[in-house]
Amino acid sequence: MKEEDAGPPNRELYALLHISPEASDEEIRKAYRQWAQVYHPDKYQELHMKDIATENFQRICEAYEILSDVNKRQIYDIYGMEGLTSGLELGPKLNKVEELKEELERLRRRKEQEKISAHFRPSGTILANMSLPHLLKGAGIMRGMAMTSEVQTQISKNNAIAIGGNLAVNGNSGGGAASAVFRHQISPASSVEFMASAGLRALVGVHTSRQLSLHSTATMGLAMSLRDGSLNLSNSWTRQLSETANGNIQLALGPESSISVGWQKKDVKMSAAGELKFGTSSFGASAHYTHRFSSKSHGRIVGKVGSTTLELEVGGGRKVSNFSSVRMLYSIGIQGIFWKFELHRGGQKLIIPILLSRHLNPVFATGAFILPTSVYFLLKNFVFKPYFLKREKQKALENMERTFTKVQEARAAAEKAQQLLQNVANRKRNRQLETNGLVITRALYGNRTALSRKDESRETQHDLTSQIMDVTLPLNFLVSESGQLKLHEGVKKSGIMGFCDPCPGEPKQLHVEYTYRGGRYEVVVDDFEELIIPQEVHRI
Repeated sequence: MKEEDAGPPNRELYALLHISPEASDEEIRKAYRQWAQVYHPDKYQELHMKDIATENFQRICEAYEILSDVNKRQIYDIYGMEGLTSGLELGPKLNKVEELKEELERLRRRKEQEKISAHFRPSGTILANMSLPHLLKGAGIMRGMAMTSEVQTQISKNNAIAIGGNLAVNGNSGGGAASAVFRHQISPASSVEFMASAGLRALVGVHTSRQLSLHSTATMGLAMSLRDGSLNLSNSWTRQLSETANGNIQLALGPESSISVGWQKKDVKMSAAGELKFGTSSFGASAHYTHRFSSKSHGRIVGKVGSTTLELEVGGGRKVSNFSSVRMLYSIGIQGIFWKFELHRGGQKLIIPILLSRHLNPVFATGAFILPTSVYFLLKNFVFKPYFLKREKQKALENMERTFTKVQEARAAAEKAQQLLQNVANRKRNRQLETNGLVITRALYGNRTALSRKDESRETQHDLTSQIMDVTLPLNFLVSESGQLKLHEGVKKSGIMGFCDPCPGEPKQLHVEYTYRGGRYEVVVDDFEELIIPQEVHRI
């Protein structure tokens, strides 16, 4: 079973009243009065309709009682209904409002401490250089190894420290260094860092950063080597060029002076960067492009050229869990032909470059590229993909069986709620039809995979139909008199009146088709995503 999309917790009552989590007291009262008019039991004469109205009216009253009380609303926003029913409400444990506030403040302080503890971030890299030619000569496969490690922690709101070190071994020689950095946030726009290191690169230095404007940042650093007393001065300027791109200029003065110009761009589907660097003894240019094929896989190409390097690198990677990803790269250049394997987990990296050949033989280079690529696609399409699809399907079926009774009860409650919305929803729909306004023609809510396959053959989609529900009627009810519909961001849509969760634990989406002023529109949003219609970008 797939993990459900992450989203803000404790928002069901806001969805029930169809209000934003930031709603004011007046907005809460207004929403309550509107829903009370719809679900008040006295409005219905038939016994079964009165029972349905009573059940939903009680839900509305409970939501209003909690959200209209400042203390209960605070507890609900942080801990949800469980917090209100586990001793944090006024009762035997907390008999006074002052006690409740004191307990809430204590829990807030604990939550803040947990947040600070979460700022304790370790990171590290292990680099294991291997060589196939060395192995064939009987000299062993290892050429060298390097390790770096760093621990960062937030010691207060404005202060942080980082302690790290590195070790490197290449053949019969090696070395290492240890470093420490203290960072102080002077203001929201500026910061300063003090650093020191001992070992092969013993130095002390200071580094400052300041935001010059909304789109520009400048940094300056000064470092002195403790080995020869040489000074290094660095300056950089960064400018945001657009919402997804920025450029930078870096100037370094010292024994190895240089100037470089760079550019970076990153959005949902791709990231790219380029740099041009000129130094007193060298020059170079590099560029990389990464394309994300899905939320789990990506492809990458890197090119480098300069006075000491000429290299082309291609490959790709895949996310194997929430915290781990793997990547395989093929590299060819004047250094030789390499395979590179990488494992990333959290802040830790394992990188294994394998030298295949020092000689740039075209046949060998082609084979070194085609062989792993072919093996990867064969394993992916005939081993891993069928296995994971089978496992996901089995988990989904087990989840459906486990939650079947709960889902059926929730569906029944949602259908009853829709019955009471029907008259008003139809009246609103007819009024919008007369004015050529907003009319929801079809709305489906449920399993993301099932929605993406909703137009396939009946046999193919039969197993997924139970994970979708029709919510056309409740959405027509929520259309305002001005012909607009807004579903608030951060509010799970299964909590809306007339909705339910048809597939607990699975990622869900809402698919909406509507007409407006003679045009046809269509939009799909995730469970916690904001929806505002009509919009021209939705036009079919």
